[in-house]
Amino acid sequence: MTAKGHVSLHGIHKTFGTFEALKGIDLDIQPVEFFALLGPSGSGKTTTLRILAGLEAPDDGRIMIDGNDVTGTQPGERDVAMVFQNYALYPHMTLAANIGFPLKMDGVAKNKIPDLVRQAAARVKIDHLLHRRPGQLSGGQQQRCALARAIVRQPRLFLLDEPLSNLDAQLRLETRVELKKLQRSLDVTTVYVTHDQEEAMTIADRMAVFLDGDIVQVGTPDEVFNRPLSVHVAAFIGSPPMNLFAGQLEQGAVKVGDYEIKLPKSPDHAAGDVTVGVRPSHIRLSDHGLPARLYLSENLGESMLLNFLVDDQLVKVRLPEVRRFAENETTALSFEPEHIHLFDQKTGLRIGS
Repeated sequence: MTAKGHVSLHGIHKTFGTFEALKGIDLDIQPVEFFALLGPSGSGKTTTLRILAGLEAPDDGRIMIDGNDVTGTQPGERDVAMVFQNYALYPHMTLAANIGFPLKMDGVAKNKIPDLVRQAAARVKIDHLLHRRPGQLSGGQQQRCALARAIVRQPRLFLLDEPLSNLDAQLRLETRVELKKLQRSLDVTTVYVTHDQEEAMTIADRMAVFLDGDIVQVGTPDEVFNRPLSVHVAAFIGSPPMNLFAGQLEQGAVKVGDYEIKLPKSPDHAAGDVTVGVRPSHIRLSDHGLPARLYLSENLGESMLLNFLVDDQLVKVRLPEVRRFAENETTALSFEPEHIHLFDQKTGLRIGS
């Protein structure tokens, strides 16, 4: 039997008044994939999820699920389940009634509902709370109830709109792991909206990066982090993101100011102006390189984040160990040549592999 939950979006446009929320996006999500839509606020990721759920209609384009065009169909006809950011639980109902509500609406026999509710609640470890109402639960328990309500119908598509954003930091970490394990056990295609890069990087099989209504890159977390396709992706992905410098590409080398870095492999690109990208963990304190002055040091416990001024540009450097630094200390910053990223200064697109 063919796995269900294959999603294809073709040329999806959406405007709200004069605001163009989606500018013609295309996307292909494979069956049983855990797929993240990542981007800052207003980038179009939640609008995409709502269009997929049938809660918004696109102005143009097609939505295909398992080869069927569902663009004009109602949400209830799409066999999808959605978990909202605010959980959207009915406060006057018990957890059992909240979880069983979709089954009731689908016309499932009354005598079958309690068992299905208990099974769904047990999967998210709240089967001992079924008699309570949402107001008697913690935020984490409410979130689990919303998850149970979504999975009780065994939909072909599981849609999650920033489901962990209302939880505290520790609970987010714990629930993130459980959510990935739940998705694997359910074997269901899951589309997950988040603005949290770490969340997307750790739980997604693949991800789409949204910026200003466009999808600017699709790939595995490793591909997006290690091979950003543009300056825009490089400047967004990473915590902190990549440092970007104006540079000059020469034969077999690149120069940033007076600092010349020999490249392991000469890119197939004309000499001239480029943008040089280096992640904070790939910059070293050195005797040669870019002259820098320490602006601020941040002790992260097991590592340090150092903020240097190179001329007037703030450059971030991550050290794997904690050391003492004097205020306004001067040094030089050198780059690891094998970890340098080059971008065309005019188009902003990646140069080379």
